[in-house]
Amino acid sequence: MRYRKEIVTTAATLAIAVGIGFVMQRSQSADTLSADAPSTGGEVLANADAALLNVEDIILTSAEFDTTIQKPRQEEKIVPVSVPEIVPPEDVRTNAMNAPASASAADPLAEKMISNTDTACPVDARARPVAAAMVNLTLTAPCLPNERVTVHHSGLLFNQTTDADGSLDITLPALARNAMFIVAFSDGEGGVAQATVEDVSEFDRVGVQWKGDIGFELHAREYGAGYGDEGHVWSGAARDMSYAVTGQGGYITRLGDPDIPDGLMAEIYTFPPDNAERAGTVDLSVETEVATNNCGFEIEAQTLQMQGGGSILSKDVTLSVPDCEAAGNFLVLNNLFEDLKVAIN
Repeated sequence: MRYRKEIVTTAATLAIAVGIGFVMQRSQSADTLSADAPSTGGEVLANADAALLNVEDIILTSAEFDTTIQKPRQEEKIVPVSVPEIVPPEDVRTNAMNAPASASAADPLAEKMISNTDTACPVDARARPVAAAMVNLTLTAPCLPNERVTVHHSGLLFNQTTDADGSLDITLPALARNAMFIVAFSDGEGGVAQATVEDVSEFDRVGVQWKGDIGFELHAREYGAGYGDEGHVWSGAARDMSYAVTGQGGYITRLGDPDIPDGLMAEIYTFPPDNAERAGTVDLSVETEVATNNCGFEIEAQTLQMQGGGSILSKDVTLSVPDCEAAGNFLVLNNLFEDLKVAIN
């Protein structure tokens, strides 16, 4: 990353509302956040002397949800934000070989996929827990090679692409002990898988998810680390799950296929508070560079936070990016999460 020498303060307009704003919409509406959103490129500016634009005047609302892919209940008055409505894909079908019988009671999309098993091309989704409360999710769909697929898990949403054989093999963080995963294709095919993740309560997780090439990044600075220090964890220094397993610190998992136009992307930071080597604080922020692909536009994201395997706190974010004269600077959102505090007993 281009690290910063100067700090500039700006009062950018930021509105945060409650809800899940990144689920696929019917037909081609899944490919745009709004019908009149301008088309932008993917250029990222390089600027070693870039300034930080600390975002102020933030209005926060919050909600908790404890069921899979359901809209959180409202706790406070919210600021309306133009985000996509949750609309399941049409005529979703699956062979449901691995779908749990209880899944239909938990989620209407899963129920729809399980209820229709009449398909000429089987889709098989499987999930198994691995270290650090992660889950290995695999999908076989031989009739759907090189196809875009959306993965749903406890409010987390991202797009991947099957390979030439119609297969998918990814590892992602679990956000629930009884973790259910729904994979859905744009033509209505899909699959459901479930895994029991016993150690999910041993880890804290925060995440940000967004749509398109708009440059959001999740940053964790452990134990007072500065930018570029060993304890600065972000997609450019993501680490791996071994850091959390051994208690050395946290790591970031980046999810989604960046080559998909207007694809759903996500980053999740995982930290082991009960197994940490020392006490301290992890400072968390979401950042984005002002660049030609977002300058002058209103961009959207959603944050997720789970501590100790508990319920997930979700916030939707709409940010007005400064005009292109500010290109090369960075917007830093510091108060979207509760910073993680580590106490050693």
